[in-house]
Order: sequence, then C-alpha cells, then structure tokens
Amino acid sequence: MQKKSNKQNISGWLILNKPYDLASTKALNHCRYLLNAKKAGHAGTLDPLATGVLPIAFGEATKTIPFIQDAKKTYIFSLIWGEQTLTDDKEGEIIAKSDIRPTKEEVRKTIKKFIGEIEQIPPKFSAIKIDGERAYNLARKGEEIEMKPRKIFIEEIELLEHGKKQSLFKIICAKGTYIRSLARDLALELNTRGHVGSLHRANVGHFSDSEAVSLSDFKKASLKERKAMLLPISKGLENIVKINLNESQVQKIKLGNPALLTGADAPINLELAWASFKGEALAIGYVEKGHFKPKRLILMG
Repeated sequence: MQKKSNKQNISGWLILNKPYDLASTKALNHCRYLLNAKKAGHAGTLDPLATGVLPIAFGEATKTIPFIQDAKKTYIFSLIWGEQTLTDDKEGEIIAKSDIRPTKEEVRKTIKKFIGEIEQIPPKFSAIKIDGERAYNLARKGEEIEMKPRKIFIEEIELLEHGKKQSLFKIICAKGTYIRSLARDLALELNTRGHVGSLHRANVGHFSDSEAVSLSDFKKASLKERKAMLLPISKGLENIVKINLNESQVQKIKLGNPALLTGADAPINLELAWASFKGEALAIGYVEKGHFKPKRLILMG
C-alpha cells in the first residue's frame, strides 16, 4: 500500500537571498523542505558562488514562473584584473595573466561597446546542454567543448568603483546573459585579462533585495512565520495587464469558459492578461473581441 504524502498545498512566492556557495536547486529544496510544500520551482538559476535574489514559487505560483524568468535582471559584480581563470570566476585555475591595468576612463569608454544586443560566448563551466549533457560536466571531464555564441541584450552597465586590483560594476540585462563571460570579454577588450570576483543579483523583474529573505532567517522561523514570508501569486504577474472580474464572470472562468468584459475601460483585444478577483490571481489568458479567455487557471486558496 502506497504511503500517503503529508506534504502541503502551499502557494506563493518566496524571494530568497541565496547564500554564497549554494546551488540554486539545493536552495530551492531547502526551502521546500522547510515549508513541507508539495510543489516548488525557481525563476532563474544563480551560480553557486553568486548571492542575491532567487525567486522561488510554491504551488500555484509555479504557473507564473515564465513571466519572472523573462524579466530583466540587475547584478552587482566585481572584476579582478590581470588573471583569466578556467571558470571565469575566482574558483577556477588561472590560465592566463597580464600586467596591463586599464584606467577608469578606459573602462568607462569600453563598457559602452557592450550595451545593446551583442553576441556572447557562454562559459564552458555553465549549465548549457551540449548533446544532452551539461557543459560543466563535459568540461570537468577535460573534453574539448565548442561553446557557440548567443545573442544577449544588455540595457545598462555602470562602473561603480575602480582600482588597479579590481573594479565594481552594476549591470541591467535580459535573461541568458552570463556575467562571467562579460567580465572575461571586457578585460580582453581592454587588452588585459580578468575574471569575476564576486557576483550579486539585486533584482529579478520587480523582485528586489529589499524583500529578500535570508536562508538563515527562514530556517529560524516557525512554519507559521515562514508561510507569512510568502508573497501572493499575483506578484509573479505584475508585468502583464490585470483584468478585474466580478462574481458572475468568475464562475465562467472557473469552468474554463470566456467571460464578457464590461465597463467603459474594458479592453477589446490583448495578447496576454491575467484575471483577478478581489486581488487574487484566477487565470492567465488573453482578451479577444471583448472576452477574457483563460488559458491557464490558477486554483484559489
């Protein structure tokens, strides 16, 4: 006889400040265990050596993960001058050195070349799959890997501090950007070598450091307190249009049927929207000819 699971149906977002030297999946599993939650997923992997905002969705909030994954991200990182490593961060073996140290003005001028849509070659030690296997697994085996360039988008790069040993930067970018690759390429463009010393993610979309919870605080809290730390499902949908429904419209949506939108401000056509009832997320869908049509229902607690 199969043992019945005692895990709970818990829904909401936890904005975790992921600690240093912990993989994103392990951080997720820790939090899921501490909440005794049935279902969880995270919105955007952080390197184990990176810290910062790791949005974790529980239960019905996992249906909103794609909208967070696609959001812009903000990172603060340090670039160590003069040494290139195998992993493009401070944990890797040094593979090249340079005595050249760029000036502040040279750095400020050169970072402008990396703004906008550019091509970037991801690090060999990354989670990208090559013929079904993770690149970092192949790299650890010593296999030769050809990492193909990818198009990425960088909205902004700012030099925060500059020194001969290292410099500190802030970057706002689209998903798929590797900061380790950026540090490597920026150093090469300045005729020197470099690698990432520290990396912190300050924002993922509208989720930021200001609402992030440390793993140690989450562990210390009671189960009731941990549940209170969760943000509502709707927080994962703030980047798309919200449609407020009344009770009669809700009944139609719950059955998976379209609902006619009324009122002077009711939209006629929208490619993407979410339906709300008294502030709670009910469904993700679109508007066609004045009707909200659900594509994915969200079970209300």
